[in-house]
Amino acid sequence: MKRAVFPGSFDPITLGHVDIINRALPLFDEIIIAIGINSDKKYMFTLEERLKFIKDIYATEPKIKVETYSGLTIDFCNKKEIGFILRGLRNPADFEFEKAIAQTNRKLAPVETVFLLTSAETSYISSSIVRDVLRNGGDISDLVPKSVTRN
Repeated sequence: MKRAVFPGSFDPITLGHVDIINRALPLFDEIIIAIGINSDKKYMFTLEERLKFIKDIYATEPKIKVETYSGLTIDFCNKKEIGFILRGLRNPADFEFEKAIAQTNRKLAPVETVFLLTSAETSYISSSIVRDVLRNGGDISDLVPKSVTRN
């Protein structure tokens, strides 16, 4: 069984994340969307809200599981016996950053990172941009799934 983890803080999940997940569904038997918990980070949305956003989106998709974890993603993969990490790339800067992490992970465990390029329609979207728009009273409805805007 080909299983992948799609890790992130998802604060909040965006249409860019959804694009990557949906396009990866045919590639894997199961995708675990893993919400990383970092006690040093200040989140805009609670862990419970972020879990709900994602579970609402994928409530009818049996290939998607949603979990939380703390620590290294590679340790989560080892614990769950997952062979692939799924990552989205928006631009060359993402690639350089993600390449270094992927190479480090491969040194630590036999886990491959699979990169998908974001679609042109979502390549500009990031959670930090969404948070900035929200902080300034802007409309995020074209940037995030409906489950986030119903919050």
